[in-house]
Amino acid sequence: MPDFPAHTILAVVVGSRAYGLEGPASDHDRRGVYAAPTRDFWQLDKPPTHLDGPRDEQFTWEIERFCTLALQANPTVLEVLWSPLTEQITTDGQALLRVRTAFLSRHLAHTYGAYARDQLKRVAARREHTGETNGKQAMHMLRLLMAGAHVLRTGDVLLDVRAHRDRLLAVKTGGTDWPSVVSWSDDLFADLDEAHRTTTLPAEPDRTSVNELLHGVRERNLT
Repeated sequence: MPDFPAHTILAVVVGSRAYGLEGPASDHDRRGVYAAPTRDFWQLDKPPTHLDGPRDEQFTWEIERFCTLALQANPTVLEVLWSPLTEQITTDGQALLRVRTAFLSRHLAHTYGAYARDQLKRVAARREHTGETNGKQAMHMLRLLMAGAHVLRTGDVLLDVRAHRDRLLAVKTGGTDWPSVVSWSDDLFADLDEAHRTTTLPAEPDRTSVNELLHGVRERNLT
């Protein structure tokens, strides 16, 4: 069985190993992009928008679907373009990485904030019903807020949070009490708002550059 789906143009590792938060038993969360042969779109049954596997924790998007999600400032998708752990890349994958900043816009403030608020609500609801805190979910909520402020300020998607490793892992393992987690999240939400106020990112992503990328990929895969 091949390690990657057919026509994969970019395959990376994300998750805890890319964040610098891994432990001995951490999974390898693999994400990727594939470019279906152009002629496959000329039939009634279109290529799938995404693929699972073949390995555990492996998920791959078809490039058009991937670009659509990235243009919407989806944090999970954007991380693929900035992961330092590349396992496979082709000419088309390199072309995709060259235009990665075209996906960035001020919409990031909303998406990162919304994802984090949703996770915070889920953790709080579980605490209310069971008395238990999902430390892993709380940790990633805080990490998302850090990443959101960082990309708004720098134009780079932050994955490596080893500078905060000990503090974040204390949240994951229950070493930090819930009021302290909430206080930290309040500070990070405020920082995200400030980063949004001062960002130099454009109001909208660069759809023209992304369309040019897709045209190029489709032409190169017209065989």
